[in-house]
Amino acid sequence: MQNDNNIIIIGGGFAGVELAERLLRSNQKEHIILVDKNNYNFFPPLLYQVATGFLDVSNISYPFRKHFRDHSDFTFRMGELVEIKPNENKVVLNNGELSYSTLILATGTVSNYFGNENIKKNALPMKTISDAINLKNILLERLERASRTSSPEEKKKLTTFVVAGGGPTGVEIAGMLSELRKNILFKDYPELKDVLFEIYLLDGLPTILAPMSKASQKYATDSLKTMGVIIKLAQNVKDYFDEVVILADGTKIETANLIWTAGVTAEIFKGLPENSYGKGKRLITDGFNRVQGQNNIYAIGDTSIMTTDPAFPQGHPQLAQVAIQQAKLLSSNIIAVQKNQEQKTFVYNDKGSMAIIRRNRAVADLNGPIKHFNGFIAWLVWIFIHLMSLMNVRNKITTFLNWLNSYATKDQPLRMIIDPSKKNI
Repeated sequence: MQNDNNIIIIGGGFAGVELAERLLRSNQKEHIILVDKNNYNFFPPLLYQVATGFLDVSNISYPFRKHFRDHSDFTFRMGELVEIKPNENKVVLNNGELSYSTLILATGTVSNYFGNENIKKNALPMKTISDAINLKNILLERLERASRTSSPEEKKKLTTFVVAGGGPTGVEIAGMLSELRKNILFKDYPELKDVLFEIYLLDGLPTILAPMSKASQKYATDSLKTMGVIIKLAQNVKDYFDEVVILADGTKIETANLIWTAGVTAEIFKGLPENSYGKGKRLITDGFNRVQGQNNIYAIGDTSIMTTDPAFPQGHPQLAQVAIQQAKLLSSNIIAVQKNQEQKTFVYNDKGSMAIIRRNRAVADLNGPIKHFNGFIAWLVWIFIHLMSLMNVRNKITTFLNWLNSYATKDQPLRMIIDPSKKNI
């Protein structure tokens, strides 16, 4: 681990794990070191189900050390990247230094608050496992407060939910909240039977699910409206303080619960020049995912922006499939270099996109003979694809059983407030 013959992968998300697995299976010559600030991998597309109490954390997460324990040429290091020293082939972590022969950055993204400190301070993000647990605790604690307050104004604030961001995550959490409202909340909280439980979905664009087809956008919009979700489009959140969401047109929504899914940004790391970064702080890479101006530093997944793919001159969408496909090709190219073989440039195979809206309803856009479908069949396909994408058999089985129970009972007994900080919210 201390020698210089290390391939270091920073980040254990879709891209990082896929790359590590493929390099280890290929019997390549160098030692693999995976660095992540958590000791586990998790499945971001299902975070919203943890946040709303439909899945347990263990359903969508798995420890790195257990997953890679059978590989003698692998080391896991729990830590955060602080600085890169390209001239020394070293990375500085918050708990030490490591030397590398090849460095791959697969650090993903963080929530983007667009410079608004009030939103950053007061909104509820949903990017990490910690965010999802925190969101679940806070929402449940606020429902408890609402059930005992005598103030109608306070009760309304505590039971009004505003979701900022009309992408798949925003649509999915708005749909899940409406499922909670319809099937569960009034049973769990009979004290709140006369409360509206308003759910807003906001987006600055003129439509939700902007990257998807018009058919998917219309189906999702109509489905959410049928479920009672209030959709406000072409409306950015301008500010949020004193439990009031202020929109760009001056509209105000009183709520204690602003759930932020409105944007993401990559991270900037000390040691790489400013001109290495492009739009959204993403590292500019060539067709081999090599960072601009570097010989042995690569970036893959959401933290990379590649403009050499003819079909995506502005860079690829920040999707799991892009990250996985880039990891697959980079592993092949690393092996090719070791064998003095020719490398291949990356071309994204866009397989389409999906979004779940609610029970029995989802939308799918595909690049094939069938371009679009929705409803129950799309919902089943969404379930199958997400089950198969989980990290291991255990996660697949436990998630499936949880979903089966939820489908049969329209309920899920996972609404426990477990907050070690015991913070009074």
